[in-house]
Amino acid sequence: MTKINLLAIQLGSEIDNFDSNVQKAQNLMECALQRQSADFVFLPEVWTCGWDCESFLNFAETVESSKAIKMLKNIAKKYNVNIIGGSLIIKKDDGTYVNACSVVNRNGELVCTYEKNHLFSYYGDNEGDYITRGDNPVMVELDGIKIGLTICYDIRFPEIYRAYRIAGADILVNMAAWGAKKKIPWDSMTTARAVENQTYFVALTQTGTLRNGEKNLGHSMIIDYKGDIMSEIDKIEGSISATVDLAEMYQFRDKCTVLNDIQDSYEVLKI
Repeated sequence: MTKINLLAIQLGSEIDNFDSNVQKAQNLMECALQRQSADFVFLPEVWTCGWDCESFLNFAETVESSKAIKMLKNIAKKYNVNIIGGSLIIKKDDGTYVNACSVVNRNGELVCTYEKNHLFSYYGDNEGDYITRGDNPVMVELDGIKIGLTICYDIRFPEIYRAYRIAGADILVNMAAWGAKKKIPWDSMTTARAVENQTYFVALTQTGTLRNGEKNLGHSMIIDYKGDIMSEIDKIEGSISATVDLAEMYQFRDKCTVLNDIQDSYEVLKI
């Protein structure tokens, strides 16, 4: 496959309303997939419970018994689509909790999970008090397409994206619940990660109101390998889509061989 149809779902999760959020995500995916076909569907961070660190553990599921993952499996089989499932709060066998992305293939099989590598505990948020960070980036290959997975705060660490690019990623994704007060960092960093790695980038965040009047940003985007926005949505719930051309991207990489110019060392001279 060289041309791939991407579909990203932007929604606003209700804090502490797990069942309603799962139903909303299902409805939005089905509504979009009934209008158009897709090879990959993407969801945002913590869509089952919303961004409220103190309540995360109340809505944690195990992978084996997860209602949310079961719903994703059913959608994947029904519409013959791969799902990059945003993130859920998962309780592991050792009793720890992670903020993890579940990836489901067209057959409705759970292929892998990616555990958020960088936890956000600033400006009144305290994710690190409840969640254990993941140890490794995860690049998943589906239909021959290699996708590098990241979640929210990971976007501030360009090293993880460069590692994906060197490993052969075709598409990069960041699934977030991004605060409305941080629009410039969101727009700037997501575009930069696409440009510096010459890679299609799915920048997907939540919308809607949180507790105490705080809001999610919205403004999910699909960005091409040159930094141009192919599709975007502002603050409403809904979906965005784009057909990406991998052959075109690889031709561009062959003409502009940026990775060949990386130096072996960037030792700083202190003068």
